[in-house]
Amino acid sequence: MNWDAISAVSQLVGSIAVVVSVLYLAVQLRSSTRVARVAAMDAAAAALRDVTKPFMENAELARIWRTGLENLETLSPDEQARFFHAAHQFLKALETIHYHYVYGLLDPQLWAGWRDLLHHYVACPGIRFYLTRRNAVFSERFANSSPNWNRWSNE
Repeated sequence: MNWDAISAVSQLVGSIAVVVSVLYLAVQLRSSTRVARVAAMDAAAAALRDVTKPFMENAELARIWRTGLENLETLSPDEQARFFHAAHQFLKALETIHYHYVYGLLDPQLWAGWRDLLHHYVACPGIRFYLTRRNAVFSERFANSSPNWNRWSNE
């Protein structure tokens, strides 16, 4: 065997090794992306659970949330402040979920469910009132994910 043949065989072996390495990296990247998506979905659900869990554990806060959604005027100023704080946390959790969706970390079918939940709450009078006062603390892209958000925020 001459040096040209040895060089050709070496180049062939090197090329095959590069192709195998690239394929291996592609498989690992795909697996890593899948893990990141699952982690993002879990984190999103956990964030919203963390916000809503106090409503189940604290009857007074649950009453404030329920009343504030439908009839904000019947709450005292201190209760309204608690409602506004809860509304902010709730909507920020949904905004984070939306962010995960926009960047491809949340399955579109899962976002559809979260989006329907958002639409439900944005339609409540207490949330609509909150948005007229605090619309600017949410991203425009998130606000545009709910069809009537901008109409309510400009009242």
